[in-house]
This record gives sequence, C-alpha cells and structure tokens, in this order.
Amino acid sequence: MPSHLFADRHAAQPPERGSVDALITQTRRLRGDVDAVRRDAVVDEDDAQGRWQRALCDLAVHHLDDLGEHLGQLKEGLPPPPPAEEAGAVLPGALPSDAGQGSLLSRVGSAEWNLLTDEVSWSEELFQIFGRSPESGPLSLDELPSMLFAEDQGLLTAMVTDCLVDGRPIDGEFRIVRTDGCVRTLHMMGEPVLDEDGGTASMWAVLRDVSELRRSQRAVRESRDSLQRQRHIAQTEHRLAVELQEAVLPPWRGSLRLPHGRSGALDLAAHYLPSATSALIGGGWYDALELPDGQSMLTVGDLTGHGVTATSGMAMLLGALRGMAVAGIQPGPLMGWLNQLLETSVQPALGSAVCCRYNPVTRAFTWSQAGHPAPLLFRGGTGRALTSPEGVLLGATSGATYGQAEEQLRPGDVLILHTDGLAARSVQFSETGGPDRLLALAPRFAMARSAQDCVRTVVEEFGTTEREDDACVLIARIGS
Repeated sequence: MPSHLFADRHAAQPPERGSVDALITQTRRLRGDVDAVRRDAVVDEDDAQGRWQRALCDLAVHHLDDLGEHLGQLKEGLPPPPPAEEAGAVLPGALPSDAGQGSLLSRVGSAEWNLLTDEVSWSEELFQIFGRSPESGPLSLDELPSMLFAEDQGLLTAMVTDCLVDGRPIDGEFRIVRTDGCVRTLHMMGEPVLDEDGGTASMWAVLRDVSELRRSQRAVRESRDSLQRQRHIAQTEHRLAVELQEAVLPPWRGSLRLPHGRSGALDLAAHYLPSATSALIGGGWYDALELPDGQSMLTVGDLTGHGVTATSGMAMLLGALRGMAVAGIQPGPLMGWLNQLLETSVQPALGSAVCCRYNPVTRAFTWSQAGHPAPLLFRGGTGRALTSPEGVLLGATSGATYGQAEEQLRPGDVLILHTDGLAARSVQFSETGGPDRLLALAPRFAMARSAQDCVRTVVEEFGTTEREDDACVLIARIGS
C-alpha cells in the first residue's frame, strides 16, 4: 500500500538500532521467564486460582510475542513480500489458512478505499484475514458490513461515517464471519487521506486479527470471576461453619463444676484450638453434661472433613450423643448407636470419639472409645494413658461393637481428653509424640490449682504449633 503524506504532521524518525536491540533482548528474556512460569503451572479444574494465573500467563505471552515481532519489524523494516512458492500462495478459488495462526505479519493487513475512483486496494495479508481469495477481489466500504455480525454493523458504519465526513481517525473492533464459517475479531485503525483542497480523497486502514488475544483476555476475566465467586462461596461457608460450631459447642467459658453442689464434683475446663490457617473449621467437639441421675457425661470427638458439612454432621452426632446419655445409655452401647447413625446418614463420614460417665459418689470413671486417643490420667506428678477398650472408627464398620472400661479416680486426679489434631501431625504428633508431650506436663498439672490452669498450660505448649487441623481439649480435675 502506498504511503500517505499529511501536511500537518512530520514523519517520525526511526529509533537508534542499539535501543531497539536492547528492547528486543529484554522482551525475549521476559517472554522466556513468563513461559517458564506458565509451563510449571499445574492447572486443576477445581483450582480457580491456578486457572486464573495460567490464563494471565497465556495473555502475557500473547502480548510479548506481538511486542517482540513489532520490535523486529522496527529494527529491520517491513520485508518485501516473499515469492509465491515460499509464502504458500493460495490457488485460485481456494481459501487461505486460518489467519489466527502463523506470524504477526499474517495477522495484520492494510487497505485503502479511494473515494474519487472507487478503487479498493487490499494487502495479501488482509485477504488471508478475511478468508477471501485474491481472485474474488477486495470488498468495498458498502460490501464490508455484509461479513460482520449484525450487532457490529452499526459500529463499523458509524466509524466510517465519522472518518469520511468529520475526518476522525478510526479505532475500533468488530467481528466477522468468514466464508469458511470461522469467526474472527478484528481491530481496525485508520485515517482519512485529504486532497489539496482539504477534502477527503480516500480512507486507509490497518486491520489486525486479535481473536486469540481477546480469547486469552476472556479466559482471564472468566477465571478471575470464577475465583471471586469461589472465594465468596468459601467465605460464606466458613462463616456458616463458625456460627454452627459456636451454636453447638457448650456456651460455658472458664471453669465448670459438675455435678453442682456435690462432693467429688468435677472441675472442668475446655478449649478449641484452630488450625494454622484458621480457615479450616472441622468437625471437632467437646462437651460436658450433668445427667438426671447425678452423674456427669464427658465427651470429645472429631469428624472427618471441614466446613459446613463437617460441622453439621458434628451437630447431628453431638445432639444424638447428648440425648442417649440423658436417657441413661452406657458409653459402650452408646458408641454402637452412634456408629449406626453415622453409617446411615445422608452424608457418610468417619469419626473418632471418646465418651465417659463419671459417678461423683463412687468416683468411678466409665468410658468407651471409637478409634480415638485414650484419656490421659495424671496423679501425683506423673501421667499415663488409660488402657483403651475395643472400638473402631465411627462409620467404618456396620454392626460394630464397642468395649467399655472403668477407672477408679481419686481426689486431685486430672483427666485430659483431646483430639489427635492438637499438634502438627506430620512431625510432632506422631502416634506417640503427642501424648508424650502432654504426659511431660505432669509436674505443671500437679501444681495447677484448677482445670482452667491446666488448660492454660496446654495452650502455652500447643497454641503456637502449626497444626494441620483444628483440635479440642477437655480437662477434668477431681474434687475432694
């Protein structure tokens, strides 16, 4: 296409070759860095954050590829058109290959519409972009809208009218449907060419196929929107899980005495320790309840999973446990009923639990467990784990039976019931590491004046641990 001279502007001077070379080098280096990040990105269909980051990398690569080729043209100058056999010339009547593939030059074409002679001049690249063979000839300004989407035709007409009538430059995008049915998005930039009298003699334009670039931008927007939706859903679920947990767990804070006003009563205190991120609300619980016969029920447990599903399952299980304990069902049979309830629930899950009954008159401590750490008994400055009766995880086996054990307690004894997420499971809280750390606190428990003091000791020891899961601890101190 011939170049055009304008009386009101001067030709820009080309930049120095050295500065262009430096820009090309920086662009290539940056492109390599971005491409390395893109290759290393592991994209999971459920990972909105990962999809968004990958889409941003794809978009950045598109921009850097185009920038690099623009700088290459700026350095070398626009090369002459290659011979037909090298350029892959289109045979008469055949359509060129898809314009979205190949180099930058195959995605940029130019055109000029002469208003005085009605002549139209298209570059070879523009024929490729529109999917037309050169033998079919270029489209006039009146014919051009016929290839556009109906909703984009008005935009093109307005841009051309403003250019020809008011002398405004053209800068806009529209979509075309090629004869092969392929839909492409084109960015058009152009200006009017004025004659000596200041009238519009012709209009020239450069059209660029930006289909792949816009696809990448859409992917970024969709991934970002999906990430925002998932974050909102996660925040909502987290809030619901916290509210449900707070509504279900015992409302008492500090120490609690059960049964009220009797000798041998339990001095109780409990604490919930969140996970390292505090975003994972699990199905852990602790509870203490005075029963109609004057005994006390103690329980600690945990359900698999996190979020609303886990906390709602915990609420169901704890409600059933309280009801059966009030009805007088002993810990062993009670675990069997909980196992059946969890097995037949709408949302199956696995759970571990320990359930205990304490008689303040005889100081008999009766308990049962389901795949849960045994209670720890501290007496006289030393501690030990109670011998666990038989019991598998809740929900693991149909018709499972659970054993029951009894321990005679003494005034001043301290009992600790806890879940297995108290410490970092991967390092510190192995099968023996966690209980050993608790047992090592025996001298401090012996000096404690209340169950609440014992809880403070546990929190000081485990409160700063990078736990993978949340945890619960319930401490009972036997009164005289």
